[in-house]
Amino acid sequence: MTIVALPLTAVVYLHASPAQMGILGAASFLPHLVLGLPAGVWVDRMPYRRTLILADLTQTLLLGSVPVLAVLGSLQIWHLYVVAVLAGVGNLFETVTAQSFTPILVSRRQLLPANSALMLSNATVNTTGSVLGGALVSLLTAPVAIAADAVTFLLAGLCKARIRTSGPVVVSAGAHRQHLRADILEGLRAVFGHRIIRAVTLAAAVGALAGQMQNVVLVLYLVRDLSLSPGLVGVVVAIGGVAGILGALVATRITQRIGPGRAFVAGMFLAAMAGLVLAAAAGPLSLVLAVLAMAQLLRGTGPSLYGVNQQTLRQALIAPVLLSRANATWRFLVYGTQPLGALLGGLLGSALNLRATLIISSAVMLLGTVIAHVSPLRSLRELPAQEAGDESTALTEWSAAFCPSPSEEVPRAASKD
Repeated sequence: MTIVALPLTAVVYLHASPAQMGILGAASFLPHLVLGLPAGVWVDRMPYRRTLILADLTQTLLLGSVPVLAVLGSLQIWHLYVVAVLAGVGNLFETVTAQSFTPILVSRRQLLPANSALMLSNATVNTTGSVLGGALVSLLTAPVAIAADAVTFLLAGLCKARIRTSGPVVVSAGAHRQHLRADILEGLRAVFGHRIIRAVTLAAAVGALAGQMQNVVLVLYLVRDLSLSPGLVGVVVAIGGVAGILGALVATRITQRIGPGRAFVAGMFLAAMAGLVLAAAAGPLSLVLAVLAMAQLLRGTGPSLYGVNQQTLRQALIAPVLLSRANATWRFLVYGTQPLGALLGGLLGSALNLRATLIISSAVMLLGTVIAHVSPLRSLRELPAQEAGDESTALTEWSAAFCPSPSEEVPRAASKD
């Protein structure tokens, strides 16, 4: 809901300029770039359940401040910047923690269906939440719509408080405070030192960059090049959301049939082909809509298929004591490419044209598919056991040269939260 209501608050209520809207849009990515790597270390220093609850309560207060300031007549654009940045921090910690908590709450055998259920939930709220947010903005104004979203975070925190397992404290904050850089490097080694996780991460980072190149020009392409009405644009975008839900529903079945590695590669390939299909739209309106529907089906099902499997592979193959740091590293790399992708998409759209930008972005995503295809993912038919000592030589030497490991072992303790 806030994805719709926050920018509308800036535009309608505060009359924000295009430059101010650009800053607001970039603010939510800032925490991933600045805090993405250390977030995984900090998550390990507090019980997972407590982190999830605090993240939800923090976002409740942040979002709740917007309608309060609006009612008092004190809301300014810099308030929205602060809310976007701090809410982004809460989202970063919440996501890293949730992805690290899942393997504790379910067995290894249940990881794939559990992640499919989580992907289905995300796809559903991404599809319906924006629609509901737009409706609430129309009925109640944008600041009040944000208040409604603040209540949902409060409800989410109450739900998570009912989780019986508090989760571990992996790293003792007092004993290991001086070795933040070493802990970050351990997370990097966990990602790049494992052949399969390395391939998944590199492919996902390239795919995220290409996907953002497409996202920034999609609506412009539909309106300017294909002359679709706003109503039809909404229908086309909604098809992608529905396809994401369907993709999450069938992800487990497809993965069980062809294996997690091939399912990941297949999802990347489907997403890459979507841009080429979009670029091929031409002719009568009925034909254009049919082609766009096909493209959006690919854009929805592909990310669901590879998203479920990349998350399951990290959770299954990385040691639990390193998982939160590996998850944070993944988000730093994958989300960190998205601002660059947005910039490239805008530049290519201006320098060339929108159709060419879609083709180029698809070619970039195909590169990510190739990275995955030439890796061990191609022959991965089932989840392998965790590999001991599978670390890249480069990162090991880098760690030894610039950040020697502490002589004493990292304290690890079970939580009594």
